[in-house]
Amino acid sequence: MHAALFAFLWFGIHWQSQQPIAVEAEVWSPDIKEAAPTPPEPTPVPQPTPVPKPEPVVQETAPPPPKVVLPPVPDPEIALEKEKKRKEQERKDQQRQEELEKQQQLQKQQAEEERKDKLKAEAEQKAAKDKAAAQDKQKQEAAKKLEADAAKKKQAAEAAAETKRRSDEMKRMLGQAVGNGAANSTGTAAQSQGPRGDPGYGQRVGAKIKSNINFNVPDGLAGNPAVEFDVELLPDGSVASVRLKKSSGVSGFDEAVKRAIEKSAPYPKDKSGSVPSSFIGIHKPKDQ
Repeated sequence: MHAALFAFLWFGIHWQSQQPIAVEAEVWSPDIKEAAPTPPEPTPVPQPTPVPKPEPVVQETAPPPPKVVLPPVPDPEIALEKEKKRKEQERKDQQRQEELEKQQQLQKQQAEEERKDKLKAEAEQKAAKDKAAAQDKQKQEAAKKLEADAAKKKQAAEAAAETKRRSDEMKRMLGQAVGNGAANSTGTAAQSQGPRGDPGYGQRVGAKIKSNINFNVPDGLAGNPAVEFDVELLPDGSVASVRLKKSSGVSGFDEAVKRAIEKSAPYPKDKSGSVPSSFIGIHKPKDQ
């Protein structure tokens, strides 16, 4: 339809734009006649303005669809062979990975066992050192104990010997005091500071202690039992210790004598100008 319309318009416009064709003819006559005047030139016919040709309408057409290229169909046998090789490779890779993990696990176990063995050896060494140190300490303590026991035994033996010596000396001094008629008045003897001693000191000490004894003798008391105290003195005359050597059997009287000994401090000096280091106090309840 577009092509026919285009042809119709083209021919119509072309037909209208053509000029008429002029035909000239000469007529000869046998008679000489005056030539006819030349006809005037025809008036030019104005040419119509050409109508522009319409542009042909081109119908847009959709581009052809792309050509579909189908992938080549793989050969089933080749694909099966490739799949088989792939699975085999995966199996090998997995097997290598498992072996690697086993090796790593084995190395870890070995390292852990070595660490435990090392800790055990260190613990055993430490235990052995501690045991040896404990044994050495026990040996040292045992040796010190033996030395201390020996020293105590020696001190005890010396103290026993000194006590016996003082007891013997006191008995000797008491014998002297009785011979002088003073035993009934004091009932107390002081330790001798030398072979000659000081019997008068014993009388003074006994009298001082007796004045501080506060005890009521029971009416039914049988006999006149004596109490003996070993008294240790300091250089200033104060009491260092009071130890009961022999009880009278009357606990009240024993306590009364002990309190009197402590209350009588400080004790005086003897004729040598010093305080005796100790004395034995002997008192009887009915002599107070």
